[in-house]
Amino acid sequence: MAHTFPELIIGGVLVAPFVTYLVTALVVVIVLRPLLHVVGFAKMFSNASVAELSLYVTILSLLVLLF
Repeated sequence: MAHTFPELIIGGVLVAPFVTYLVTALVVVIVLRPLLHVVGFAKMFSNASVAELSLYVTILSLLVLLF
């Protein structure tokens, strides 16, 4: 069966690229969330949740473009 997307084989299991992106997104959020809290990112913006989401989207889109 032919697939139209590049797959990754981990331990004999085919993993679609979106699974890799999902894991990367979770890692970015888990790592950045405490770091942004320590830096005081929420105090810099009037709507901190939107600013934080924008930062996550920007980082993830750059990773998708680079890889």
